[in-house]
Amino acid sequence: MDMLIRFIFFVDLMTFLLVVQVQAESNLNDLPTLLDVPVMSSDDPVPGKRVKSVTKGWESTQIHHALYLPKDWSPDRKWPVIVEYPGNGGYANKRGDVSDGTLEGCMMGYGLSEGKGFIWVSLPFINKDGTIALQWWGDVESTKHYCKQTVQAVCRDFQGDPSRIVLAGFSRGAIACNYIGLHDESIAEIWCGMICHSHYEGEFRHPAVDQAQWPQRLMRLGNRPQFITHEISVQPIRDAIHITGFTGNLTFGVLPFKNHSARWTLCDLELRIAAIKWLLQFSNQGLPK
Repeated sequence: MDMLIRFIFFVDLMTFLLVVQVQAESNLNDLPTLLDVPVMSSDDPVPGKRVKSVTKGWESTQIHHALYLPKDWSPDRKWPVIVEYPGNGGYANKRGDVSDGTLEGCMMGYGLSEGKGFIWVSLPFINKDGTIALQWWGDVESTKHYCKQTVQAVCRDFQGDPSRIVLAGFSRGAIACNYIGLHDESIAEIWCGMICHSHYEGEFRHPAVDQAQWPQRLMRLGNRPQFITHEISVQPIRDAIHITGFTGNLTFGVLPFKNHSARWTLCDLELRIAAIKWLLQFSNQGLPK
């Protein structure tokens, strides 16, 4: 009987590894999407529409953000908010993955909320000349300032719940969860949780002069939850965190494709289901029983 159990376990393990290998060699971009990300318009904010919005005090600049009120939004209660940062611009690979660094390229917040239950905000990185930075951080202080002002405005004007603000990002945006989101105490205290896909501060080098201080930033997370994912393997991220001695409320997930893309949040995948269940802890409904 013991030999039979071992044999069954071995067969199951080989089957799992074969599935992972097949998916890694296939292309995420070949999968159909369950949702179409709304196009950003210049209309006034209404439920179910993604609009270009400018935070008060920035009207004379090119700086803006994308605001999406969920389909079920109403002003009679507080709403959790997903704040999302985009990846670097100028990226493309042979698998068809593309990142242009724009707000329009953000999709995680919509894919995981399915357009309901959460306000979704896509934020820019800001250059010193008042333009949007399509690569890396721009001016960190300006980027942080716009973030804090915008979150306050969304909570004040659209019933965002300041106790349920989730930070999310892909690639540059994933690194930004820690580098920007935990850069100092005043911005770190905003978040109730974070979703970081494909790269992580400490695992991937970025151009900031203070990147070596990332363990101190990570400690500001405390016990607030992070959902951390990466294509093929999260082990390098686990190793980087382990070196710091930080032990937090961390959940890891693996995208079984080599694609460097957040498109998985729009596809019927187990990772997406797990991320949605994780996110639901911040909704009014809570996790399904």
